[in-house]
Amino acid sequence: MEKLTNKEEEIMHILWKLEKAFVKDVLAEISEDKPHYNTLSTIIRNLEEKGYVAYNAYGKTHQYYPIIKKEDYRKRFMSNAIDSYFNNSYKNVVSFFAKEEKISVEELKEIIKLIEKNE
Repeated sequence: MEKLTNKEEEIMHILWKLEKAFVKDVLAEISEDKPHYNTLSTIIRNLEEKGYVAYNAYGKTHQYYPIIKKEDYRKRFMSNAIDSYFNNSYKNVVSFFAKEEKISVEELKEIIKLIEKNE
């Protein structure tokens, strides 16, 4: 599946939230750097071409909906990020967050407990 641009990803988050939407509905959800209606329409059509969304036609109007689940995209996104930036090592990921002080010892202990429960 083709990688999304930042703007395409932003639009996908809106479509996942709304579940079904016309271009005007998506436009109403964008608060910063609001694109022109035609630009947004082109972005959504690109998402369709990439296989992320489909639509129901109502005359000349299209109501778009995601055909890729957010969870599936998240898994793929995380796998790619871990592979690209952490040598495919989850240990390196956790170590990175610990060094950046984004995760506490208590949270690490909770993670260990979750892992132990699943074994």
